[in-house]
Amino acid sequence: MQAVSPAFSCDLKPLIQRNLTAKNTRSSHVNGKRMSVRCSYRSESFSFPNGIGSSRADWQSSCAILSSKVASAENSSLTTGGLADQVAAVNGHTNGSVNLSLVPSETNNGKPGLVQPLTNTDLSPAPSHGSTLRVAYQGVPGAYSEAAAGKAYPNSEAIPCDQFDVAFQAVELWIADRAVLPVENSLGGSIHRNYDLLLRHRLHIVGEVQIPVHHCLLALPGVRADCITRVISHPQALAQTEGSLNKLTPRAAIEAFHDTAAAAEYIAANNLHDTAAVASARAAELYGLQILADGIQDDAGNVTRFLMLARDPIIPRTDRPFKTSIVFAAQEHQGTSVLFKVLSAFAFRNISLTKIESRPHHNCPLRVVGDGSVGTKKQFEYTFYVDFEASMAEARAQNALAEVQEYTSFLRVLGSYPMDMSPWSALPSEDV
Repeated sequence: MQAVSPAFSCDLKPLIQRNLTAKNTRSSHVNGKRMSVRCSYRSESFSFPNGIGSSRADWQSSCAILSSKVASAENSSLTTGGLADQVAAVNGHTNGSVNLSLVPSETNNGKPGLVQPLTNTDLSPAPSHGSTLRVAYQGVPGAYSEAAAGKAYPNSEAIPCDQFDVAFQAVELWIADRAVLPVENSLGGSIHRNYDLLLRHRLHIVGEVQIPVHHCLLALPGVRADCITRVISHPQALAQTEGSLNKLTPRAAIEAFHDTAAAAEYIAANNLHDTAAVASARAAELYGLQILADGIQDDAGNVTRFLMLARDPIIPRTDRPFKTSIVFAAQEHQGTSVLFKVLSAFAFRNISLTKIESRPHHNCPLRVVGDGSVGTKKQFEYTFYVDFEASMAEARAQNALAEVQEYTSFLRVLGSYPMDMSPWSALPSEDV
C-alpha cells in the first residue's frame, strides 16, 4: 500500500487582546491574544493496487500514518485549496448515551448565567486542561445539538458556538476536543452547510448519534396561548410544527429565528408577553418559560442525525455495525455518468448505501461540452457524498474504494465509524 502523505500549513497572526475569564471548569478560555488562522493542506496522489490493505496490519499501519502529526510547511498554497488538496483520512469512534448537564457560569456582574456561545473572535489557542472532554456544538444551551452532544459524549464539557464553522475551528485550534454537528433531518433533509464544511476542514468523522426532535410551545409564565401574536423559532422547527401552530395560535405571525433555544432566550431576555417560541422542554427550564403545549411536531418520526468530529482518526473495527462516509468528484469530462459506475462498485459487493448527496464542485462548477463549431453546452459539475454500511476494516469496502478510485479525480474517506444502534422513541428524552 502506498501511504498518504498529508501536509498543511498554518499562519497565526495576533489580531486583538481580550481577557476571557470564568469562575469554574465550564469555561475553556484564558487571557490571550486573538489569532487569525489560515490553513491549507494537500494530499499527494495515491493508489490502492490490491485494495486499501491486504491485511489488518497494513490497515493499522496506514491509519497510524494518517493520524500522525505533520510538520508545518510553508504558507504558499493559500489560494490553491481545492478538492484535490484535501487530506484523505479514515477513522472511527464509539459513543455512549447519558444526559448532559450544563454548569452555570457567572456573568460580569457576578450573577449566575449560562455559558455564552463562542464567536469567531473568541478562537484563540486553548490552554492545557484537565481530563474532561470538551465538546463543541452550534447553538446556545437548551438547543437540540446540546442534547446530541450529551448523548454522544457523556459527562463532557459542552462548548456552545454561534456558527457551524466556529465549531469546526474550535476543534482544530484545540479549544474543544470534539464537535457534534447536525447533517440531516428526517423531515427537513440535509444541512448542506455542514457537508461543505466537512470538505473545507480537516476533521474526521468518528461517530454518529440520532436524536428525536420533540418540540414545545414556550412563553413567559402567565401568558395564555390566545394572547400570542407572534411565534418565533428556527425555520425548520416552524415548518415541522405548522399544523399545530395553526390550531394553537391561529392569529399569530410566524417569524424565523436563527436557533430554537436562542428564540426562547430572546423572549426571556426581553420580557416579551406577546411572543412564543418553538423549542425544547430543556430551553423552557433554562430560561424560565412555561410550556403552553407539549409535543407539537406534526410528525412523530422527526429525527436529526448528528456527526461526531475529531482531529485524529482511529482504526475501524468489525465487531459491530460500521458506516463509512466518502466524498468524490468525477474524472474530467466524465460528468455524472461516473455515478452509475461508482454505485455498481458497491452493488457488486453487496454493500448497502444509506445516503447519496450531491453538492456543487466549487473549483469547477461548469463543464463545457462540444468543440464550439455549433455552439457549446454547459453542464454542472458536482461532488458526491456517499454513506455506506461497511467498515473500512473489511476487504469488500477496501476493494470497493479501490474500484471507485478508477472513476474519480478525487476521493476522500471522511470517516469509518460505528453506527448509532440505540433504541429510538418518539417520546421526549430527559436531555431534550
